[in-house]
Amino acid sequence: MATNSLKWVYLIILSLIWGSSFILIKKGLIGLTPIQLGAIRIIFTAFFLFIAGFNRIKSIKLKDWKWVVLTGLLGTFFPSFLFAYAETEIDSSVASILNSLVPLNTVVLGLLIFKIKSTKRQVLGIFIGLLGTFFLIINGASINPNQNYQYVVFVIIATFMYATSVNILKRHLQHMSALTIAVGNFVVIIIPALIILVTSGFFKTEVLEAPTLKPALLYMLILALFGTAIAKVLFNRLVHIATPVFASSVTYLMTVVAVFWGVLDGERFSGLQALATVIILFGIYLVHKRQ
Repeated sequence: MATNSLKWVYLIILSLIWGSSFILIKKGLIGLTPIQLGAIRIIFTAFFLFIAGFNRIKSIKLKDWKWVVLTGLLGTFFPSFLFAYAETEIDSSVASILNSLVPLNTVVLGLLIFKIKSTKRQVLGIFIGLLGTFFLIINGASINPNQNYQYVVFVIIATFMYATSVNILKRHLQHMSALTIAVGNFVVIIIPALIILVTSGFFKTEVLEAPTLKPALLYMLILALFGTAIAKVLFNRLVHIATPVFASSVTYLMTVVAVFWGVLDGERFSGLQALATVIILFGIYLVHKRQ
């Protein structure tokens, strides 16, 4: 298959995989508590990554481990729990839209903390994106009065963690392959995840015998295998055969997929929320637009 066609195939597959992750979390919460879901998601993903490249650990130099630990905690560990808690109160489609703030927050943190220069266009994009976020939250709270929209804070915190992790990766771990970093991340976070799962009450008889447990574990297995292990490989290949701008466009398409799944599952999504989503994505476009 020609490279131009192949990059579109990768883009569509990635959008479908990552766009479906939010509904999988929602379905997993039917049989698991947020703390159990986050821990199991990490453990399952670690299993697949260790099969793919456990021997890569020995290639990580001692001076790099502090950055591997930080990106593991900020880029995977804490967000896994934060998104699970957020989706106990807010719709999966809203969580996915707010997740698209990561590119904006990456620029914000790059400017404020990592002293990476930004253009006026990027600053304008950040402002527009934040404005769209405000409208999305306000309107979502008005059409879903039974939901506690204060839980969007968990998603926003997670996006800043993702953004910090991305900046650390760019500055300190650029010389390492994505699989090596991922394996190192999960070597660090699998131990606390196991401890959390054991102390969460997961192994109590009433939990293990609950009819909702098996479907929830299946959803987490799918999320771990496709949403992390396979998606990472596909994204790396996409970056190699396409421009960074083209690869980053997965942010837009995965949001559309996630909203589709949410509406299909009975979530309310108003015209004003759709407008707010367009405003947010336009802000992201300005941030990533080439000169």
